[in-house]
Amino acid sequence: MSMEINLLDTMWVLIASFLVFIMHLGFTTIEAGLTRSKNTISIITKNVFTIAMGSIIFMVIGFTLAFSGEGKLIGDLSYFMINGLDSSPWPGLMIPAMAFFLFQAMFAATSATIVSGAVAERIKFSAYILVSVVLVGLIYPIIAHWIWGGGWLSSLGFHDFAGSTVVHSVGGWTALATVIILGPRFGKFDSNGKPQAIAGHNIGLAAIGCLLLWFGWFGFNPGSELALTENVPLIAITTNIAAAGGGIAALTITKFKGGKPDIGMFLNGILAGLVAITAPCAVVSPQWALVIGLIAGIIVVYAVEFIEAKLKIDDPVGAISVHGVCGFFGTISVGLFSSANGLITTGSASQLFVQLIGSVATFGLVFVSALIVAKVIDMTIGLRVPAEVEIKGLDITEFGGDSYPDFIKM
Repeated sequence: MSMEINLLDTMWVLIASFLVFIMHLGFTTIEAGLTRSKNTISIITKNVFTIAMGSIIFMVIGFTLAFSGEGKLIGDLSYFMINGLDSSPWPGLMIPAMAFFLFQAMFAATSATIVSGAVAERIKFSAYILVSVVLVGLIYPIIAHWIWGGGWLSSLGFHDFAGSTVVHSVGGWTALATVIILGPRFGKFDSNGKPQAIAGHNIGLAAIGCLLLWFGWFGFNPGSELALTENVPLIAITTNIAAAGGGIAALTITKFKGGKPDIGMFLNGILAGLVAITAPCAVVSPQWALVIGLIAGIIVVYAVEFIEAKLKIDDPVGAISVHGVCGFFGTISVGLFSSANGLITTGSASQLFVQLIGSVATFGLVFVSALIVAKVIDMTIGLRVPAEVEIKGLDITEFGGDSYPDFIKM
C-alpha cells in the first residue's frame, strides 16, 4: 500500500471530523430541550465542557491507550501527548496521523456527552467532570483499543464500523451505572413507585438537536471509512434510511400505544435508528438498513418504558435506551444482516457469535468500571446535589445564572 498522503481522503476525514464536532451542539440542544428550564445552563456547561475536556484528555492519554501497543490488552504510552504524530500517514491509511487523531478525538468526546443527558438535573458539576475524565481517559480507550486498535476483539473479527459499541454502548453503559448510584430526580416517582412525567421545557430546542445529530452522523458513519471511496455513498444511504425508519417506527408505536404520537419519542426513535446502524452501516444493504432502523425505533420505545417503570431508573432524555440498548442491538445487527456473513442474510452464525462476545465483554468492563467510579465519587466528594439545590435548579445554585431571566420558569 502506498504511504503517500491522499489530499482528497484527508479533506474528507477533516470535514467528517468537523461534522462530528457539530454533534456536540446537537447533544446540547436536545438535552436542554428535554429537561427543565431551571437546569439549562447546567446542561450547556456540561456539554461544552465535554468537548473541551475530551479534546485535551484524549490528546494527553486517551489516544495512546487506544491506538498503540497492537496485540496488547491496552495500549502503551507510545503516543503520550500525541508525541510522534505528524503529517506522515497513519499506518494503513493515506491520511496524516494528525487527521486520524482529530477524527478519533471527536468520537471519544461524544461517548462522554451521552452520559450528560442521563444524569441531568441532579449531578454535581464537579462529579460530572470526574466521571467524564475517567471515561475519556481510560474506559473509552480500553474498548477502542480492543476493537479498533488491534486488540483481542479485533483479532476475533469483531465488527463495529463506526461505534455502536465503542462510542454509543460505552456511553450508554457508563450512564446506566452512574444513574444507578445517582438515583432518580426529586418527584420522579410517587410513593407507590409509579413514574411521573417531568416535561422538558423546549421541544423546539430538542428538535433542533435531533436534526443536528442526524446531520452530524453523515460525518460519523461515512467518515469512518477514513477515505473518500466508492463505499461512502452506500454508508450515507444506510445511515439516512435507518434514521428515517427509527423515527417512523417510534412515532407509529406511540400513536397506537397512547392514542397520540409522542414527539419526544419520535426524536429518540430517529436517534435509535442512527445508533443502531452505526456498526453495520458499511456491510448491509439499504433495504436491511431500513429494517434495522424500524426495529430500533420499536426497541427504544419499550426500552424507555421498561427502564423507567420496571427498573425505576430515571433517565431524563432516554440516553441509556437510545445509546446503550440500541447500541447493543446495532452491534448484533452486524451478525444478523451483514451481506457477507449475517445469520439472516447468509445463514452463518459465526459473526453473530463474535458480536455477542464483544458486546457482553464491553458491557462487563464498562458497567463495572463506571459503577466503581461513580461509587467512589459518591463516597468522597458526593455525586449528587442536595435536594434543596435540585428543587431550586442547578443554574442558579451551581452556576449563579439564569438562562431565561425574563420568563417564568417551570
